Amino acid sequence: MTIATLSEGPAILIGYAWRLQIEAEAPVFAEGASYTGHLRLKPSDPTLLAELSSADDGIQHISTSVLELSLTRSQTAGLSPGRVVLDLVRTDLEPDLHLGFLLEIPVMLPVTRGLSP
Repeated sequence: MTIATLSEGPAILIGYAWRLQIEAEAPVFAEGASYTGHLRLKPSDPTLLAELSSADDGIQHISTSVLELSLTRSQTAGLSPGRVVLDLVRTDLEPDLHLGFLLEIPVMLPVTRGLSP
């Protein structure tokens, strides 16, 4: 499995919506496919912090080589500063297909916080 630490992408700011586009070098994201991803503190942690899914627009197909991942402000509100991990699974195939990579994403406490939704 490939592990990628986001050094150029946006950190997750606690209490704010977050978006990230991931781009593959080849056309691997089929139009109409379904994807799910779990956000955890580390791969072995049983606690699910958030779920992203193409069913609820947490994962959006942009092109055959680009997916956009997003978290709502309510999903980031309960996170703690540090890092989280996320991987993706294609769920419309039998059996489900793990996409073979893991993202490690920094989580930061913003200075401006506590604003009403």
